[in-house]
Amino acid sequence: MPAAPTMDSLETRSFADAFSASLPLPRSLDPHFEEALRHVLDNPGSLVRPRLVYQVAMAYGLDPAHAQDLAIALECFHTASLLFDDLPCMDNAQERRGAPCAHIVFGEAGAILSALALINRAYALSWRAIGACPQSRQPQVLAYLEQRLGVDGLLNGQSLDLHYFGLPHNRETTELIARGKTVSLIRLTLVLPAMLGNASPRDIQLLERIAMFWGLGYQIVDDLKDVLQNTSQTGKTAARDIELDRPNIAVAIGTRNAVQRLARFIALGDKTMRRLLRSRPALFFLDSLRRDLDQELARVTQSACKLTEGDRL
Repeated sequence: MPAAPTMDSLETRSFADAFSASLPLPRSLDPHFEEALRHVLDNPGSLVRPRLVYQVAMAYGLDPAHAQDLAIALECFHTASLLFDDLPCMDNAQERRGAPCAHIVFGEAGAILSALALINRAYALSWRAIGACPQSRQPQVLAYLEQRLGVDGLLNGQSLDLHYFGLPHNRETTELIARGKTVSLIRLTLVLPAMLGNASPRDIQLLERIAMFWGLGYQIVDDLKDVLQNTSQTGKTAARDIELDRPNIAVAIGTRNAVQRLARFIALGDKTMRRLLRSRPALFFLDSLRRDLDQELARVTQSACKLTEGDRL
């Protein structure tokens, strides 16, 4: 079984180039459409997600080419969801990943068509990766992909998000929405490549739990950023949750309580990860991602929350 590469070694792999080249653009393409797509493809985020998908896939013995197909596919799905999320009918954001949102530059139609192009390409890349696994496993993997992206996952979470104004503004509601939106994508990132690699039911169960704890944790960090940081610090339009009356755990239960909630999720994730690493040591790189969560928390809270040593993660 191939050894999983470290996150540092993956820095040498040009995931930005792979993402940019993931959608072949024909010569006959409308120039306006091409310009909109280039705007999206040439402004990727941190690309932590595709690198993580690739590492998990390699840890479970997938062929590198299929691992990369799946990694780029999931990044395309994620980016498409952001294009929709930023639209005036959704969050009406102005900036994403340090650049003007696609709908600001190319109009709503340009942003929507770009998102649909990414989704179409993402399914093609996903099917290519899934088609390489044993046929008996393919229905389960395809069903999982549909569940996480469809009306049982991401789409339902987004709808609840849009109608939050009519829901109780409490921890239970905000975390229910986070499970639909954020956790669904984290579950795809960690669980789907393991499923393709024929991971044991026990490994799948543990990865599902880690995805839940980390997904809710990352949502808390994002909520804290929206409350505590400005647009230049986050690279996207800030303070939108309060302005639009959207779910934000830091608003619902307070900043300090949100930080304590995050500490609990990280502790639960740590406990689960230790159990997973005993059976699958090749997943050691997950510890690096967990440390990133600590560092991100420190950055967003240092100017607004002075944690005691007992609270510090």
